[in-house]
Amino acid sequence: MSSVLVLPFEEIDAALHHLVGGKAANLGVMTRAGLPVPSGLCLTTEAYARVTGTALDNVLDALDGDTAPLAELAARARRIVATAPVPADIAEAVTALADADTPYAVRSSATAEDLPHASFAGQQDTYLNVVGVPALLDAVRRCWASLWTDRAVAYRAANGVGHRSVRLAVVVQRMVDAATAGVMFTADPVTGRRHQIVIDAAPGLGESVVSGAVNPDHFVVDPGGRITERRLGDKTVVVRALPGGGTESRAVEADDGPCLTDEQILALAELGRRVEAHYGGPQDTEWAIDADGGLWLTQARPVTTLYPLPDNPHGELRAYMSLSVAQGVFRPITPMGISALRVIAAGAARDIFGIPVADLRAGPPAFAESAGRVLGDITGPLRNAVGRRVLPRVFDVMEARSAVAMRSLFDRPEFAVRKGSARRFLRKAAGVLWRHRIPLRVAAAVARPAAARARAADGLRHLTTRLAAPADATLTERLGHVEKTLAGQPALVLPTVAPAAAAGFAMFGLAALLLRDRARDGDLPVVLRALPHNVTTEMDLALWLLAAGLRDSEPAASLLLSTPAAELAVRRSSWPPELSDGLAAFLTAYGHRAVGEIDLGLPRWSEDPAHLLGVLANYLRSDPGEHAPDAIFRRGAREAEAKIAELAGRCGPLRGRLVRFALGRARELAGLRETPKFWFVTALAAMRAELAAVGAELVASGRLDAVDDVYFLTLTDLRGTAGLRALAADRRETYAREMRRRHLPRVLLSDGTEPEAAAVEASDGALTGTPASPGRVTGVARVVLDPVGAHLEPGEILVAPSTDPGWTPLFLTAGALVMEMGGANSHGSVVAREYGIPAVVGVRDAVEAIRTGQRVTVDGTGGTVTVTAEEEASAAP
Repeated sequence: MSSVLVLPFEEIDAALHHLVGGKAANLGVMTRAGLPVPSGLCLTTEAYARVTGTALDNVLDALDGDTAPLAELAARARRIVATAPVPADIAEAVTALADADTPYAVRSSATAEDLPHASFAGQQDTYLNVVGVPALLDAVRRCWASLWTDRAVAYRAANGVGHRSVRLAVVVQRMVDAATAGVMFTADPVTGRRHQIVIDAAPGLGESVVSGAVNPDHFVVDPGGRITERRLGDKTVVVRALPGGGTESRAVEADDGPCLTDEQILALAELGRRVEAHYGGPQDTEWAIDADGGLWLTQARPVTTLYPLPDNPHGELRAYMSLSVAQGVFRPITPMGISALRVIAAGAARDIFGIPVADLRAGPPAFAESAGRVLGDITGPLRNAVGRRVLPRVFDVMEARSAVAMRSLFDRPEFAVRKGSARRFLRKAAGVLWRHRIPLRVAAAVARPAAARARAADGLRHLTTRLAAPADATLTERLGHVEKTLAGQPALVLPTVAPAAAAGFAMFGLAALLLRDRARDGDLPVVLRALPHNVTTEMDLALWLLAAGLRDSEPAASLLLSTPAAELAVRRSSWPPELSDGLAAFLTAYGHRAVGEIDLGLPRWSEDPAHLLGVLANYLRSDPGEHAPDAIFRRGAREAEAKIAELAGRCGPLRGRLVRFALGRARELAGLRETPKFWFVTALAAMRAELAAVGAELVASGRLDAVDDVYFLTLTDLRGTAGLRALAADRRETYAREMRRRHLPRVLLSDGTEPEAAAVEASDGALTGTPASPGRVTGVARVVLDPVGAHLEPGEILVAPSTDPGWTPLFLTAGALVMEMGGANSHGSVVAREYGIPAVVGVRDAVEAIRTGQRVTVDGTGGTVTVTAEEEASAAP
């Protein structure tokens, strides 16, 4: 392998990328494509390997073994590299390139740069205006050593990039003596809009813009080539090249004029489009304009922070809502999980709404997917007079920030209401309601709530008898059973259970209307506290009571408190009978549930009880006394009944009786809101077991390596015959990468725009969200990104990106709840109200803005979260 290559490179492939690193590969590609890139050479990763040899082995071993602090190991590695001699042939190549007066830029180019999930921007060093051979060789050596800066080592560790796999090339290029320079994105990095050019520019070298030292001029060019935004900075800092080498940053008088002409702005935009077209995706570029007006590209890398776009076969602007966010699922859904949801959605479209579906496995037309998350196309409802009134109101109580983002689209001409849309919608809706006898079912539930609950219980028992495929089913027959069962769930579940829950909330709404001039703020939420007949609440209390019983069993309590949950989960034979029998009884009722349970690809608690064991240990560590969750629940029920009597007493005799009746029915029926999902999750768990049998058969035939590889395929994949092993491996890698994605848009347009991106937070420093459960509490924050293994001290404020029923056991010891996602009627909100803990949901960037150990005040009535002290705990999120 060569240690020195001259720009442009003859051919770029995977092998050469490994040889020259991300930055050099991009520069070589652009040069060969005729884009204006300064000339130079590249000292390849082979040169770095020759310089370091085996000298870093001890450091790498220590990094693998995690035996010393990262900063200490990084410093050792830097010293080794910085003192290593430069091989003679490499020194000769640099000497042949350089002359005494020509300035050069010396840039690092690591093999781990420009990855799909991590750009590594700025993690290694660059040196500008380097003059003379000794200075060039010194800069090259320092570039090599910069692979081991503290920030680069920490960045690799955070992004799961192995230290042994990374090498560094160094690019030596002729320096552009820039009159003006800056950065250019070919997609808006804030709103996500594709093909919108965003330019930041300042006089002098681009280092002032890249480093953030200057307030630059900001220009935006839309996809049509129009300059739509000009925001001029004061540009009071300029970085210039010094005679003889080096640079200086100096303060200058503020300049209120633009540093680019319109002609230059448009020329830059055109150059950006050429770069994007060449690479086939949005690019983050650095550029310079020299004293003669020449335009140069000095760097280009993929924009790694943009959310991927879903397929859009319509050829027009579409709007999508994240159903993953609406369900409180932050992590990606496995390919099989998405495949199952496609079939369920297809069944709902076909059997509930009468929408033709050509292919069940493809899902209905409105089903979309991106980045392992499920989206729904809401363009139709937005263009419908009734849809745009109803859908945001539904999400006001499910995921309030999504509703705000939807409403922000109302004035866009692409989503204008279509003539006659309301009439068509109401005619279709009436047909759906009549076909499934929904009004009659709602009325029957109001008249006889106990009978409605009994029908739901009978239906669930009937469902469970039909879930298993015949034991001797072939692979094809088993797949057919899975698809038929999943597609049939909506018609089986929704007309049976949903009307009863809807009746409960209808009664609650009726009471609110009757009390509109008599109820005070915070009165009505008390009525929904400690709702009976809620399967999720019943599950949580059952787990708490199991823990309470284990307090009297010294062997069980000692084992739970002394053994990590993940380790204990695989040592079932060591469980004392009290734990084994108690958890077995719990799993009989709830073992089909899980964290992220709408994803069929995730293990159920019956398969991996580690989360439950961790929760039991948390419960055993607490001594709640009168604050025990079962006692709180009973107290909440008494308070709710007392509030109903109080509210009825504020009205006259007739209205009072109506209020008492309506709120009583609300309490008897509204708890059933969790039952439809419970049914669906029951079916998903059974179909997961069927697919495990399919996976076992494929492993036995040599087509898969492991049974759970089947969850990284789709139902369509399993109908094929070839390449399943490689496909599953590739999907696992993509899934692991998506697990690191931190930002999910609630609403996304097909051009990449995120409507919520322009939202502004409260100016007084408080974080704002949707009030979800009344009350005001000040306590220590605990940021939890994954409930499995999480430890929550009694009274701590639980701060989470989202929650689903698998999280709710943690609520029993929480002092309050703060969520980035959700609305007043999302799962977390309902359970928080039932447990009487304050909650604020839909708080933007809560897990970033709040740190574990800070004291925060949660106002669940006003919808604000305020950091009141900067105490830092030792525990990390």
